Amino acid sequence: MVGVMGGIVLATATTASGGVVEAAQGRSFITSDGARLHYLEAGPAGAQTVLFVPGWTMPGWIFERQIEALSDRFHVLALDPRGQGESEVTRFGYTLERRGRDIGELIEQAANGPVVLVGWSLGVLDSLAWVAQAGDDRIAGLVLIDNSIGEEPAPGPEVPGTRTAEPIPLSAEERRVRRAAFVAGMFADDPGADYRARLTDQALRMTPEDERRLLAYDVPREYWRAAVHSTSRPVLYVVRPRWREQGTNLVRTHPNARMVVFEHAGHALFVDEAERFNALLLAFLDETKARHSEQDLQDTSPETSSTSVTGETAATSNVRRNVLDHPGPWA
Repeated sequence: MVGVMGGIVLATATTASGGVVEAAQGRSFITSDGARLHYLEAGPAGAQTVLFVPGWTMPGWIFERQIEALSDRFHVLALDPRGQGESEVTRFGYTLERRGRDIGELIEQAANGPVVLVGWSLGVLDSLAWVAQAGDDRIAGLVLIDNSIGEEPAPGPEVPGTRTAEPIPLSAEERRVRRAAFVAGMFADDPGADYRARLTDQALRMTPEDERRLLAYDVPREYWRAAVHSTSRPVLYVVRPRWREQGTNLVRTHPNARMVVFEHAGHALFVDEAERFNALLLAFLDETKARHSEQDLQDTSPETSSTSVTGETAATSNVRRNVLDHPGPWA
């Protein structure tokens, strides 16, 4: 392993997370504030980049089924946010601004061109925090999985399998028991005792104080809605029924958003129904690529550069109509 401060990648030649994701390599980089962050990388470096950002206390390898499904065609990155997975447990940086910046710095280090950013749970908010700070120049699309995005209605009480911090003080054993129950509650179908134990081990790395900081981002709900609506890039909102009404309002007000509801999955719906989720994601990635190809043609061809009164080009409007008329896995 070779390391240099200032954001240079520290590359390893071993498979990631003890072989949990055989298709991926484990790598690290140093952030601008000196933290060592770990991520998984798989697939051809010159292909479209897809970056996965996990939820509260979770490791990047929870997306192992997606990494395996995408890495033959796409350049796949899965971040261990600071304090999570194999990243450094720093004593600082557990704010929305810093966590968003961490995502942006990984993109600058490891991705070529715009990325499709896939955030789950707290990773939704971390991803939107980066969009709010940096804009969408490096974004090809957003996939937001099972969290509030600031649309109405506001979320009600927490339900099993969504993030929650334990009260203080707890003994180490009590904390582990509670975290194991939290992990088990993320799934509608039990992924197995060994899998749950690995997740529980990794979900206990941060201090309780820093865990609570991640659940107390100091911005109004409208901040997240404004971030989503600040970009016209394609947005796919994949949720359980709890967030259906927010998704309905998103689709109604955002020109490039659609929602898919997983009626019977748990919070980690991409684990519970991996094949369905992967098909959905691949369709979204192919659509996003097609839109970029259309835009490239418009940028180089004056004959197709005229726009409609809504600001869309005729070609882009046709792409959107075709997707809506032939929904495939969107339904």
